[in-house]
Amino acid sequence: MGKTKPTPDHTTKAVEANLKPAKRKQWVKKRDEQLKDFVSLADTAGFKGRKGKAGKVKDEGENNELPKSLRNSKGGKASGRTPVPKEKLLKYSRGDGMDGSGVKKNVLKAKLERREKAIEFSTEQAARLEILLPEDTGYLEADDGEVTRQFDQSQIADSVDITSASKQFDLDLQFGPYRSNYSRNGRYLAIGGRRGHIATMDWVTKKLMCEINVMEEVVDVRWLHVETMLAVAQKEWVYIYDNQGIELHCLKQLNRALRMEFLPYHFLLSTAGENGWLKWLDISVGKIISQFNTRMGRLNLMVQNPYNAILCLGHAQGTVTMWSPNVKEPLAKMLCHRSPLLGLDVDRTGQYMVTSAADKTVKTWDLRMMSGPLTEYHLYGHANNLAFSEKGLVALSMGNIVEVYKDPCRNSVEKAYLRHKSNGSVTGLQFSPYEDVLGVAHARGFSSVLVPGSGEPNFDALEANPYQTKSQRREAEVKSLLEKIQPELITLDPNTIAQVDVPTLQDKVEAKKSILFLKPPKLDFEPRKRAKWRSGTAFAAKSKKIVREDNVRKFVQTKSKLLMEENSKKKQSNNESRNVLDRFRPKK
Repeated sequence: MGKTKPTPDHTTKAVEANLKPAKRKQWVKKRDEQLKDFVSLADTAGFKGRKGKAGKVKDEGENNELPKSLRNSKGGKASGRTPVPKEKLLKYSRGDGMDGSGVKKNVLKAKLERREKAIEFSTEQAARLEILLPEDTGYLEADDGEVTRQFDQSQIADSVDITSASKQFDLDLQFGPYRSNYSRNGRYLAIGGRRGHIATMDWVTKKLMCEINVMEEVVDVRWLHVETMLAVAQKEWVYIYDNQGIELHCLKQLNRALRMEFLPYHFLLSTAGENGWLKWLDISVGKIISQFNTRMGRLNLMVQNPYNAILCLGHAQGTVTMWSPNVKEPLAKMLCHRSPLLGLDVDRTGQYMVTSAADKTVKTWDLRMMSGPLTEYHLYGHANNLAFSEKGLVALSMGNIVEVYKDPCRNSVEKAYLRHKSNGSVTGLQFSPYEDVLGVAHARGFSSVLVPGSGEPNFDALEANPYQTKSQRREAEVKSLLEKIQPELITLDPNTIAQVDVPTLQDKVEAKKSILFLKPPKLDFEPRKRAKWRSGTAFAAKSKKIVREDNVRKFVQTKSKLLMEENSKKKQSNNESRNVLDRFRPKK
């Protein structure tokens, strides 16, 4: 019989037996070296193997201060994985557990033991999770004599793990300048070129979803509530495409749009037009909710406030106006600069706003007070694009240079945190949700830039899940439709919805006075259907007459009661003693 080829299921001895003597020695030598490297690596990491059949792993730091549930039978900590520091275990400990000595029934005793094991496991897992520090974000730290802005993307990619390094890439495309947009969960990317090029992709796995050319000017792109629907503002109208590039809808009501924003909790697609029109379209029903002319000229600068779904528009007069679909006038108007605005963005908490103007200045504002700027920076160029990250970092672009500043709203920053030079003039900036990545759209394509410390490390899977499956996506879509917020609730202060509308004392007095000059209200009453012998017109007319007379009687009684109160007050005033100074009293 011939030799069988070694398969992945063969053991080490089988593989060694199928090799020739010369190659066998080389293979054994290489295997021994790998084992030595693995053992040394395990020792440095704190892992210890078994000492034999009867040997057990000994813990070096036995501590009797720990609860019994976190100690083994000999008094040490629970063996197995790398030991957890005692301070962390004591922090999450729930005290000594129940030993079950007083429980007589075996079923209840086993149930109690399972519960204690679950508590022990959860305590250890909570302590291990704190060691990983998932709430803390890592930033670039420079040595003495260095600054973080001198590090380029190649140096950062070489210093991080291979997964993070793969998130830094450049797309050299020929149909620019481009506009880009990340989906809500940060997993999908859409880009649109001015010369008609549209592409969507899973940028983490680099899987292309669709790529088309509409042979028409593309002004802006925007993901809707799911990654299977993409809104594209083209030369004349707004089109909706699916993730395969198939046209689903043509929204001719949204014409000549320059910028788009999608409000995910209200299912509203907002557009700012070239002719100054601001429109809101409900994509769940396909109807225009509100539209009006702002009378502020060309609208090429629009962002949304994620806190209250208010749209912020930047104008050539240096002002920022805030709009709601319920009011035809701006809810608030701020004079931010003395020159035309070039950039505008609001952070995800809705507290801070950053603006840039043609006078080479950048200002940060507190939207809760709407007073003077918190900080003001003078740049060496015009900041055309601005973007907030989830952790408060601000990115701005000047030509083909992108600079990132670390927390410029709360502190006065003198130097940039990071600097990147792109291949072309930058036309759009956006930080990827839940990732330390900045998306840069420019005239020559798209660049994904690593910005350590910019992304939120924790995500709510019920809110936006980067790893959701198809069934989870469908379930989330149905749930969001059921929980849809009506556009009438969009206000500058969303907390006013929870307040109670209590009429004031003056309102009550005015309502009482108005009754004296009113006629009895007409009552539109329809009697209910009865048996055939009582459902004639005579019975119906009689029932209507009875109800109307009762209504008039109640109204007259209320009116007469108020008249009596007024007359009693007049009598009291007449009985009062006269005084010379009475002529200065207000006339009744």
